[in-house]
Amino acid sequence: MEQEMDRRPSDSSGGSHVKLRKELGLVEGVAVILGIIIGSGIFISPVGVLQECGSVGMSLVVWTLCGVLSMIGALCYAELGTTIPKSGGDYAYILEAFGPLPAFLFLWDANLIFVPTTNAIMGLTFGNYVLQPFFPNCDVNSASVRLLAAAAICILTFVNCYNVKVTARLQNVFMVTKVSALLLVIIVGLVVLCMGKGQSFDNAFVGMKTDPGQIAVSFYSGIFSYAGWNYLNFMTEELRDPYRNLPRSIYLSLPLVTCIYVLANVSYLMVLSPAEMLASDAIAVTFANKTLGVMAWIMPLFVAFSAFGGLSVHIMTSSRLCFIGARHGHFPMALCSVQMQHYTPAPALAYLGLLSLVYLCTSDIFALINYASFIESSFILCSICGLLYLRWKDPHRERPIKVNILVPVVFLLICGFLVFMPLYVKPVEVGMGILITFTGVPAYLVFVYWKKKPAWALRAIARFNVFTQKLFLAVKEE
Repeated sequence: MEQEMDRRPSDSSGGSHVKLRKELGLVEGVAVILGIIIGSGIFISPVGVLQECGSVGMSLVVWTLCGVLSMIGALCYAELGTTIPKSGGDYAYILEAFGPLPAFLFLWDANLIFVPTTNAIMGLTFGNYVLQPFFPNCDVNSASVRLLAAAAICILTFVNCYNVKVTARLQNVFMVTKVSALLLVIIVGLVVLCMGKGQSFDNAFVGMKTDPGQIAVSFYSGIFSYAGWNYLNFMTEELRDPYRNLPRSIYLSLPLVTCIYVLANVSYLMVLSPAEMLASDAIAVTFANKTLGVMAWIMPLFVAFSAFGGLSVHIMTSSRLCFIGARHGHFPMALCSVQMQHYTPAPALAYLGLLSLVYLCTSDIFALINYASFIESSFILCSICGLLYLRWKDPHRERPIKVNILVPVVFLLICGFLVFMPLYVKPVEVGMGILITFTGVPAYLVFVYWKKKPAWALRAIARFNVFTQKLFLAVKEE
């Protein structure tokens, strides 16, 4: 898979412009979705789901429903992605349906909350699994985990700035380790099942929590593990034949991921009791210690590489949001600049890398997951509202893929439940997310809507853009 910038002559000026090549076919599209979805989530989220559900049986129901929900959402996004074939995903759809302010608020939250937060979570997972084998009988020092996570984010940001080809080649290696780790978990679970063990499934629904808000929060950890099913829509302009390859990539990848995730959770529960799962900071390491004996060291190695690979591809793809936002004047022009020597989006990558480091001030992974999932679910809800609104506003628009109207309506109702029910269960995380969202309104009014800025403000913005471009030896993307 190769995502390389293309430098081609312009028509009349004799200069040149920089654009993204159409390098992604069906196989690459599936690889992007699998590469993002199968990351750190499946190795940390089972604890969060079980903790919020209260029972083994309900946790498996939640994992299955999260997969079904992702598939329904992906069908809706297949329609959005082929009706509005622009890069940027939710940003492009919200901009088309509701205008610049809601689209800016999505961009604001994406770059301030859920993109850097997801990078921080993947980095912390990498740090936990690398250090856990060295501290088998005690807790890992949180400062050490954060330092290792920071090193991973900085290294991968540099690699993405230096050469996208290197990132793409490394991703192939990381994909093998991701699949190997999950296959190992599933195979061991099947062996345990054949041996007649499965104590964790006795009275599977005992202790199940029935509070609707608590159930909605339990979905957040599951949804985080499936996060990425809509990321291929960020890169629609780079897909060859997007009308065919976008939906096919979704149809192939989502059912496969759902089966793998459910089987992995069954395997965890075959080996570990609920109490052992809830007490573990690195569930796959605990699983391996009970089943693999002297070869237990291989599991943290696989999982660390898996988290490292997920972080790498997430850093690479999420920078496209900065590109598209800056192209529309919603972010500083410097963020749609491309490094001249390596044709990489270095300013956008560095900006997201710095924000990701800020979120490492906490090592509470589950708080970060709830924090990010609420905001991301809110804007997915907004995108589906946009789909329904465009169906009503522009019914004759060409739609190469048009799903039954019940599909987006059902998805809208489920998203509404997941967004509004946790308001009283996790008021701090939800409140902070809402607060940061609304801070985007004055930012939009000052930096985007206000056109007649004083000369000193225009000079300051111009100097910032020039300084950033000189720092990274970058030119404006056109």
